[in-house]
Amino acid sequence: MANTTSAKKATRKIASRTAVNKSRRSRVRGFIRKVEEAIATGDVSVAAAALKAAQPEIARAATKGVLHSNTASRKVSRLAARVKALSA
Repeated sequence: MANTTSAKKATRKIASRTAVNKSRRSRVRGFIRKVEEAIATGDVSVAAAALKAAQPEIARAATKGVLHSNTASRKVSRLAARVKALSA
C-alpha cells in the first residue's frame, strides 16, 4: 500500500491511464472484429468500408502507445490483404 502522497497520486494516475488504455484497446478490437465479420460474410463493399473505418483507429492506438507501431502496421496490412483477396 502506498504511504506517501506522491505514491498515492501515482497509483491514481496509473488506474486512470489503465482504464483509458483498456477502452482504447477494446475499441480497436471491436473495429477489427467488424472487418473480420465482413470478410467472413464475403461482402466486399462492407469489408472495405469496415477496413477504412478501422485503419485510423488502429493508427490512433499506435500513436497513443496502446499498440506498438509495427503491430498496428501488421494488423492493417493483413486485414487489407484479406479484403483485397475477397475482390479478386
